Amino acid sequence: MPDPNTQLAAVIAEAGVTYNALACTVRIVAAEAGERLSTRPSAVAYWVAGGTPSGQTPFYIAEALTRKMKRTVTVDEIGLGSAGTTPAFAADPLAAAVDLGRYVLLRRRDFLHSAFSTAAVALPLAYDHEAVAATLRAAAQQGAVGAGEIRTIRDLTEMFRAADDRLGGGHGLTTATAYLTDTVVPLLKARFASEEQRRQAYGAAAQLACLIGYKHHDLGREGAAQRYYRLGYQFACEDDMNGHAAWLLRAMTHQALDLGHPGSCVDLSEEALRRAAGKVDPRTHALLWVTCARAYGAAGLTAQAAYALLRAEQALDRGDDPVASYAAGSGPVTATVASHTGKTLTAMRDHKAAEQHYRTALAGRAPSSYQRGHALTLANLARSVAAQHRHEEAVHLWRQCVTVMEGLDSHRSRQEVTGIRDAAAGYARRGIPGASDLTRRATHLLRNQT
Repeated sequence: MPDPNTQLAAVIAEAGVTYNALACTVRIVAAEAGERLSTRPSAVAYWVAGGTPSGQTPFYIAEALTRKMKRTVTVDEIGLGSAGTTPAFAADPLAAAVDLGRYVLLRRRDFLHSAFSTAAVALPLAYDHEAVAATLRAAAQQGAVGAGEIRTIRDLTEMFRAADDRLGGGHGLTTATAYLTDTVVPLLKARFASEEQRRQAYGAAAQLACLIGYKHHDLGREGAAQRYYRLGYQFACEDDMNGHAAWLLRAMTHQALDLGHPGSCVDLSEEALRRAAGKVDPRTHALLWVTCARAYGAAGLTAQAAYALLRAEQALDRGDDPVASYAAGSGPVTATVASHTGKTLTAMRDHKAAEQHYRTALAGRAPSSYQRGHALTLANLARSVAAQHRHEEAVHLWRQCVTVMEGLDSHRSRQEVTGIRDAAAGYARRGIPGASDLTRRATHLLRNQT
């Protein structure tokens, strides 16, 4: 018999959680990383007795306990390996980009199924940009990069983004990753003709890294997404510590909010606003304000959320100037603000007001260009309608949503279809018209996407 794992037992006791509660959280963490586990209390008992969890499970256990303890718990602390502390920012982001790219291209399960770290959400607030910038400048090599190369990076990133909006995160991920790793990173090692060109090159790389992070997020690979967002943030800091870096803080905030982890999100979103104040156009500022509103709403700060929503609307009204290039990828600004306003109001349980904003978001995006966003907004609208007990209308909206989701390579879309199937099955038992057909369509779509 193996020796009991007294370290794990001590941390579980300190956390004050039952084996059942810990097993449930481990399943949640694993699901966020794209891995389905069937962890039960008996498994926790087995680990405490000295059994060894397989694969990435030690990291899921450490993250689950981190969330319960409200402090960082490592696999070393619980006697299940050695992985140091919470991953920090890379001292050399160019080398980190190559490593991340290799993990993706080799389909490394330990990377693709790595857990989202709640303890890492606040890392950008303590990032030492000057030290990393000095390292990058010292490593610069001979070679020339001009405006043409930078424009090509931006053009190809926009092409990848357009395909992502239409077809989902799984479409073109490998190609975009290889392009960043094999083409963009070597360009960043050149000596630039001017500081402005260096800034623009890193800005273009930041947009591509952020897009790759978003694609992983769409596929449910949350640990990988978090790593790419951190890389994008480091690149953005080389471009613009104010507006562009603030935009990456926004991306990190949205990921944590989407996963239901509001801790540190208020601090991140407020820091983004602080940096961007007076440095970005009003419409980009509106997007940052509505992110802050979502963070407040998720944290239960309803008065602050209402104020932030008002400021977002006021910023939209201040003009139609083009948004910053890094913000343009979010799509039509009015529609994006409306969508996140709806999410904020949903968190505040104001479903009637949320419905109005979801409808505004739908009207502001062309379904042919923003297929995934259109589908996810339809799902949000249907839930707000269902919350108002208009069940037949909700079934009609969900039917539209399932139709739009056909052909998407997106874990988030599959999650929505799963929820639609379960809701429709409940409606069918109650005799709601159209619910049985919706259940069959959702089941068929899930079967074909597996």
